Amino acid sequence: MDHVVVVGAGLAGVRTVEALRGRGFGGRITLIGQERHRPYDRPPLSKSVLLGDADSSFVDTDLTALDVAFRPGVAAKALRAGVVETTEGEVGYDGLVIATGSEPIRLPGDGPQHVLRTLDDAHELRAMLVPGARVAIIGAGWIGAEVATAARRAGCAVTVIEAAATPLATAVGTEIGAHTQRWYEGIDLRLNTMVRSVDEGGVLLVDGEFVEAHVVVTGIGVRPAVEWLADADIDLHNGVVVDEHLRASLPNTVAVGDCAAWWSRRFRTRLRIEHWDTALNAPEVAAATLLGEDAVYDPVPYFWSEQFGHMVQYAGHHPAGERLIYRGDPEGKWSAVWLAADGALAAVLAVDRPRDLVQGRRIIGAGHRLDTERLVDPEVSLRDCVV
Repeated sequence: MDHVVVVGAGLAGVRTVEALRGRGFGGRITLIGQERHRPYDRPPLSKSVLLGDADSSFVDTDLTALDVAFRPGVAAKALRAGVVETTEGEVGYDGLVIATGSEPIRLPGDGPQHVLRTLDDAHELRAMLVPGARVAIIGAGWIGAEVATAARRAGCAVTVIEAAATPLATAVGTEIGAHTQRWYEGIDLRLNTMVRSVDEGGVLLVDGEFVEAHVVVTGIGVRPAVEWLADADIDLHNGVVVDEHLRASLPNTVAVGDCAAWWSRRFRTRLRIEHWDTALNAPEVAAATLLGEDAVYDPVPYFWSEQFGHMVQYAGHHPAGERLIYRGDPEGKWSAVWLAADGALAAVLAVDRPRDLVQGRRIIGAGHRLDTERLVDPEVSLRDCVV
């Protein structure tokens, strides 16, 4: 293998480049990035950058020292075996890494709607969050909650519009989401409310009401950025279909990050995780697989969110659980755990209880079962609940 092309210059892409060099690959590497910025982390965009605590989140890597041909501002258009077609011509390859990430879903309407996905998005939106501005945020998921946090802190008049019965319903279910509803104090939270369109001056709801807003932010989710692969001879289903080695159906090709739908041995299902932890750690396996090594990607998924003064952390895959148990009072610091049928820990969500998260993640990784009688006592550490 003489030339590896990495399509996507986000964290997953640049970490794969580092992993290839770290494993001794001495051939050519070309890194193609649609944005004109050098690689950066995305989680700080909705946290420190949007809040004004930082201006950038660039990844600390030296592409020149890694001998990488970095091509910013270049987008992939199509793929055929051995060739990536880009906006700047064709690029041949021997090995291919697909790391194109995901893109925000937008709503119908002719009015301006902002999303929060890129560094430019964060700077543009931050400039609009000024005292007295009316801000309508569509979606009360992770991103919607973090944008609402920043807007409220900036002194804006905030309306959050959510189609589900509670915040975070899609992410962790309505029962858990209901416990976060009180965090929206000072915000006009509209639940069970559908949006018809984003129009000039605000948002038109399905029931005909018009919510006036100077700024509209759409945070209803993302989809894998794989449209450029539509005509390629590669399996696609909710992203690029890969096995537990992150190997795609096209020879000499791996996929990593938000766009990769990988098989989890641990949970016996296919997962596509849109979190920073995946982009950080999966590249080691992707690089190893591309170089012919036998490596398996089977993590305990992890995610965190800072919203309304709370640190919310999550690990595991709660759909694999059948029983939900709380630790602590949801009015204060608390956590919730999902247990599988055999008593094994499937997932943990911790609100201002980082120790539960750290221990829970290790327990999930080890496949341990828990004593439910001890588990309900928040004063007993999770590791002391292992059977």
